[in-house]
Amino acid sequence: MAALAKQVAHAQAHSAAFAEILKGVDAAAVTSRAALAQLPVTRKGALLERQRAQVARDPFGGFSALVRGPGMTRLYASPGPIYEPEGATRDYWRTGRALYAAGFRAGELVHNAFSYHMTPGAFILESGAHAVGCTVFPAGTGQTEQQLQAMAELRPQAYTGTPSFLRILIEKAAETGADIGSLKKAVVGGEACPPSLTTWFAERGVAVYQTYATADLGLVAYETAARQGLVVEEQVIVEIVRPGTGDPLAEGEVGELVVTSLNPAYPLIRFGTGDLSAVLPGTCPTGRTAPRIKGWMGRADQTTKVRGMFVHPSQVADIARRFPQIRKARLVVSGEMANDRMCLRVESAEAGEPLRELIAAAVRDVTKLRSEVELVAPGSLPNDGKVIEDARSYQ
Repeated sequence: MAALAKQVAHAQAHSAAFAEILKGVDAAAVTSRAALAQLPVTRKGALLERQRAQVARDPFGGFSALVRGPGMTRLYASPGPIYEPEGATRDYWRTGRALYAAGFRAGELVHNAFSYHMTPGAFILESGAHAVGCTVFPAGTGQTEQQLQAMAELRPQAYTGTPSFLRILIEKAAETGADIGSLKKAVVGGEACPPSLTTWFAERGVAVYQTYATADLGLVAYETAARQGLVVEEQVIVEIVRPGTGDPLAEGEVGELVVTSLNPAYPLIRFGTGDLSAVLPGTCPTGRTAPRIKGWMGRADQTTKVRGMFVHPSQVADIARRFPQIRKARLVVSGEMANDRMCLRVESAEAGEPLRELIAAAVRDVTKLRSEVELVAPGSLPNDGKVIEDARSYQ
């Protein structure tokens, strides 16, 4: 928490965007999770909007504390485009810890199949491999036959890349007879890797470990040999908030993953990833004491269009805040095309027609749309992070 207060002050002083976003905030007082929760959430859409508005003079939109030169080794473009800087510090993306947890060791060869084109994915994992002491083969994406030839001849012990491409390589090797038996472990990311796929890899002699990283934040969390969630990286602070708000949820509840980075080069404070996750109780059996998250559980942005009007999770949260009786709310949109129906399902210990009518009026006031309201018992709604459920038929 002492590092957090210093990072907030650093962001105010060295990031033009956060000087504005955190204007009036006493950085020295931000020394607890409760104080952090009072700061605004900055989501990727707002970051992109600032970058687009300022691209002629500052492609980072005022978020980067770096300037071009020796301190900024690379500049990347992710889809959007969103521009990200890379600082000159060793293992800038902090992925060495994740690779070490997966068994990567000095002297080994890593076959890196993340893209080396414009986006930072390949460099994020390459920096960690170098930090551990590995040598990297920059395979990139595509050209399966050439990649298999390189693997058969260079004999890498480890792989980094997407799980789907690793599966393609293994299946193609079995089909063609290419010997890639040297490959024993892998760190994957960029897409979901369900337990069934991890088991599929294990049956073929490859121990696969997941990472959760983004181009903005670097490594956020990583899997260990315990296979019990993902351990949060030590240079970030993770919160789980109700989608559409900045309100923290209790341990175990599914919500949007909000991350504060302690990276001085790119000091993102309460950055909304737009991804769903939940905090697991306790600590990792391997002895690592950082918090753990369940991993990627879907997207938090559930904005949908109903009868030609956009309805946002933040509007559902606004309605719920008006009534202390509401513990949880979920807007269900159903019907067929051109015949949308809304029903706000509300967990409340209090029932009765007067409350239902008041909530229905609030829905009309906030969304400008009519909705049914269903009062249900506390604990009835699913713990899946959904604030808006689109149950319409598109047949």
